[in-house]
Amino acid sequence: MATWFISDLHLSPARPDIAHLFFDFLREPARNADALYILGDLFDAWIGDDDTSAFAAQVQDELRRYTDSGIPTYFVAGNRDFLIGKTFAKRTGMTLLDDPTVINLYGSETLILHGDLLCTDDHSYQKFRRRIRKPWVMKLLLSLPLRTRMRIANKLRQTSKTQQPLSEAELAIMDANDHTVVNYFERYQVRQMIHGHTHRPAEHQYYLSDGSQATRIVLGDWYTQGSMLKVTAAGVDLMQQPLPSAPHCET
Repeated sequence: MATWFISDLHLSPARPDIAHLFFDFLREPARNADALYILGDLFDAWIGDDDTSAFAAQVQDELRRYTDSGIPTYFVAGNRDFLIGKTFAKRTGMTLLDDPTVINLYGSETLILHGDLLCTDDHSYQKFRRRIRKPWVMKLLLSLPLRTRMRIANKLRQTSKTQQPLSEAELAIMDANDHTVVNYFERYQVRQMIHGHTHRPAEHQYYLSDGSQATRIVLGDWYTQGSMLKVTAAGVDLMQQPLPSAPHCET
């Protein structure tokens, strides 16, 4: 048995190959898992739980089939899908978690988060994040007509830098700040952290102020392959799965 972690799929009708790989992942190898954690940016843009598109319905149906099999499935919001709410959770059977959250992972207290909170070198983004996540701003966004929000989402998809590989300079500014990472380890008193957002899958080691060692595990995106983390009582395995060459997905 294993617990799986994924993030940064950025699902959209424009990339049916990614959706196809995600659905295959839910059917196998994530079937019969102890749990599945989705650490944000499941969608490239989520406009609200009242999204009536066929694509949104298809993703929710696949997730419901997965959770109906009895596998606990948890979701931490990302910067692209922070408008996912209780209605989406009810439809899919997922449990919404705070960003960040501490979980017990086979005896190891582990901090899980989307990861954008760690990117404190990007001052303009952090300012924007604090503003856009205010409850009254989110309520205002959701009060817009669905058609208006759909136009906004389509515009975001068209201009999104995440639809192609990022440059080294862009990756650097959106990467985690090491000082901030250490602060989060010590604030939450954990020695293991798992997150996405930075699109740089890797394991990083840190020494904390008390001399103890901590590990930060970063999930990758799904633009050129699927990035998955498999955790068992024996250890961790950061995996990649090729995208299908001939996908079929309803849009």
